Amino acid sequence: MAKLVRGFRDIFEPQSQHFTELENCARGVFSLYGFGELRLPTVELKELFVKSTGETTDIVQKEMYAFEDAGHRQLAIRPEGTPGVVRAYLENNFVQAAPVQKFYYIGNMFRAERPQAGRYREFEQIGAEYIGNSAPAADAEVILMLKDIVSRFGAKNYCVKINSLGCDKCRPLYRQALIDFLSQEKDTLCENCQTRLEKNPLRVLDCKIDGARFAGRVPTMQLCPECQAHFDEVQALLKGKIDFVVDPMLVRGLDYYSRTVFEFQAGDASQNAIAAGGRYDTLVKNMGGPATPAIGWAMGAERVIAARGEVTRPQQKSVCVVSLDKQCNETAFNIMQSLRGAGIRTEGGLFDKNIKGQMKQADRCHAAYAVILGTDELAQRQATFKDLATGEQKKISFDVLTQEVKKVL
Repeated sequence: MAKLVRGFRDIFEPQSQHFTELENCARGVFSLYGFGELRLPTVELKELFVKSTGETTDIVQKEMYAFEDAGHRQLAIRPEGTPGVVRAYLENNFVQAAPVQKFYYIGNMFRAERPQAGRYREFEQIGAEYIGNSAPAADAEVILMLKDIVSRFGAKNYCVKINSLGCDKCRPLYRQALIDFLSQEKDTLCENCQTRLEKNPLRVLDCKIDGARFAGRVPTMQLCPECQAHFDEVQALLKGKIDFVVDPMLVRGLDYYSRTVFEFQAGDASQNAIAAGGRYDTLVKNMGGPATPAIGWAMGAERVIAARGEVTRPQQKSVCVVSLDKQCNETAFNIMQSLRGAGIRTEGGLFDKNIKGQMKQADRCHAAYAVILGTDELAQRQATFKDLATGEQKKISFDVLTQEVKKVL
């Protein structure tokens, strides 16, 4: 018997409805903010993620699904969305035609990490990228847009953390101060962090093993005047519109971030980020384009859904059409289509089964009413309309059946 690959899953109703609801909520908010959808390919060149995400990141070192195709190209199934968006921005010449762009994407990402509770090797991300705007207002805008999606969807008890990672002027000084501090702790660091210490010491603060124990002990980032002014303005724009805290330990796990970074967190687990992002003003240039500011974020759909918790929605009342005789089947089928055309959720169509089998179907799909058609009804051009909760029933003429059912529902 065929089996599901470990770390992957099937999603049925009603769980699948939560994804649809979140996607629709996000699309509505994106539209209000002027973001347009970009549908990304699932497979990209492997080097796209290595160069953009960083060779020392967990994504590249341990988690990326990479393979060689028949043409001997090194490819990867996308582990995240931002590099693909920037690649599309450059390859389609938006730099010249329209350098300021607001994109959003909705799609599945793939990471070969060890499956854990609530984490899968295939997962859905909803993301936004604002390219071409260096103003602090862009930072505040994307954070507030994310807040609008999360709050409208109904996620509860989340907190927002922000920080600034500085720029190429102020970060090298902090990097050296961090190396000096962590070098004294080198023997106590995990194996990965001992490697990160030399290549990217900020990543130690993001480590699931070592990061937490350095809180309040590591040196504080001293921002240059330009970065400090930028960060101050971001905070001023956010105040009164969203509750947030400044967390000096927040660094994010990808190499391309600079200046503003942020996380929306919910729950007490170590993997509690439901959405996160930041500014990446050097990434477009590093990928072969001109110096172009940009900022973006991605949310984990599964995590946002979990943060909302179970929600009981009143189910749309439906009708099940039942045919009692072969000669009634065509009329019964036409009634089904007429009801659906009027926007009424309609089940039925198992006309080769007897009435008991068809009524079982009505029960399985939680139909509120049944439209029953036998030879007597066909001759009289009247259907029997039955309330499946009370057992009450009445005859309704074919000519007004759709209108009358719609009234009842």
